[in-house]
This record gives sequence, structure tokens and C-alpha cells, in this order.
Amino acid sequence: MNNKKDQAAFHLMLAPSIVFLIIFSFIPMFGIVMAFQNYIPAKGMSGSAWVGLDNFKFMFQIPDSKQILINTIVIALWKIIVGTFVSIVFALLLNEIRVRFVKKFMQTVVYLPNFLSWAVLATVVMNIFSYEGPVNAFLGWLGIDPVLFMASNHWFRPMLVLTDVWKGFGYGSIIYLASLTAIDPGLYEASSIDGANRLKQLWYVTLPGLMPTILLVTTLNLPNVLNAGFDQIFNLYNPLVYATSDIIDTYVYRVGLVQRQYSLGTAIGLLRSVVGIVLILSANKLAQKLTDYRIF
Repeated sequence: MNNKKDQAAFHLMLAPSIVFLIIFSFIPMFGIVMAFQNYIPAKGMSGSAWVGLDNFKFMFQIPDSKQILINTIVIALWKIIVGTFVSIVFALLLNEIRVRFVKKFMQTVVYLPNFLSWAVLATVVMNIFSYEGPVNAFLGWLGIDPVLFMASNHWFRPMLVLTDVWKGFGYGSIIYLASLTAIDPGLYEASSIDGANRLKQLWYVTLPGLMPTILLVTTLNLPNVLNAGFDQIFNLYNPLVYATSDIIDTYVYRVGLVQRQYSLGTAIGLLRSVVGIVLILSANKLAQKLTDYRIF
């Protein structure tokens, strides 16, 4: 009896989340039909004319579609690769700190950007790397001409990757720190007796112990290849760098809301979602094969 009451209490606690999910995730899915219509707001979804797959055909005929897809994949892959590498290196370095106060202080400092929105961080980044900002002032002190970091197609992609890594590497290192604590201390003692120094212990004990976690996290990040980060790019980019920074999400925003081509924007978003589902299912299979772990 008590067990049933506990279960009822748990289900009651879930109720607000379920209602939120239904209202903001499931009900809006009915808007998918706009991708197959010539949607006119005055007529609504019930009165707009059906056009079949015309919006999808037109989508592939847009001259910028290939460049937008390339931008999305390149930016997302660089974020995954650099972000994973920096998180692992930071976790390894933090694990070597033996002073508890210093370790906690370092963790707090690097975790902080993760809890700030891109609306705030974008202002900080643009001020630091502006034409008259401290970075260009330092370059001028070295005798180097100022660089338009935020208006240069050459520099903007590296800026996106570096600022994204700066925001997330501390939080991303948590899972690797947790994995480090799971490595058997006896392996370190045995390697020390065999004469291994800290570098050899890192190579032969720590990294092999981390490898399943690295493979799992990397595999689970694969579905994010089409999610290059709308919030970050929307707050940082400008028309001068559209050629290298415009991704699917920002393009859908401009086409769907700014230019009011609702059907075309919905078609692009729908195709992105379908490809994302395929990537998630593929990553799930890959994670099961490599690490014997599956999400569902």
C-alpha cells in the first residue's frame, strides 16, 4: 500500500514536466504540415493550399543551401573535436592538483561560463575582440595591425569554436573527472613499483581507463553534427560573415520568421530533424558496438 502511495507521489511530481512537454514539444509538432503547404497566416493551416514536396525541392535549389550545410557540419565537428580534447586535458590536469582548495577554486572558475547565456557572453566576447578591444590593443603593442575578428570570414569560425570551448570545457570535464575516480588505485601502485613515472602512468593506466568514456561521449555527440549552436552564432554573427557562419538554424530563423516564408522554414527544419533522428539511432548503435552501452 505504501509502495503504491510512493509511486503515486512520484507520478504526481512528474505531472508538471509531462504537461510542459505536451504543450511545448508535442502540440507544436502539428505545425509540420506547413512544410507541405503554401502557408498563408490569414488562411491558417486548414485553409492554406497543399503543395506536396515543392518546398523541399525548392530548398535544394537555393544557391546557399550547400554552403549552409557545409558551415553547419564543419562548425559542429570542430566544436566536438576541440571541446572533447580540451575537456579531457583539463580533467587530467585538474586530477593532478593535490591542494583541495586550489582544485575547488579552479573548478568554480571554469564552470561559471557554462551557466551564463550567450546573450551575456556574446557581449563580453565582442568587447574583448572588437577593433579597439584589449586583444587588438595588445597586438598593436606588438606592432601587429588590428584584426577584425568578428567581421572576418577567416577568423570567425575559429572564434566560434574557441568561445564555445571556453564556455563548455569545464562542465564537460565533469564526466571525465568522475571516470578518473573509478580507475583502480592498485594499477597506479603496481605501475609505480615497476618504475613507471607519472607520464608513463598517464599513458598506460589513465588514458586506457578513460577510453570507454571518451568513446561513449564522442559517439553520443555525433547527433549534434547538425546542431552547431543557434544561440551562440545568432548573438555573435553579422551579414559580413554569413559565408562562413550561417548554419541551418540561423537560416531557418531568417527565412521562416524574418522573411516570413513559413512553409520553407518549416521544410528545412523538418528535414534537419529527420536527419538528426537518423544520426541519433546510428550513434546509439555505434555506442552499443564500441562501449556496450545504449541510450534506449
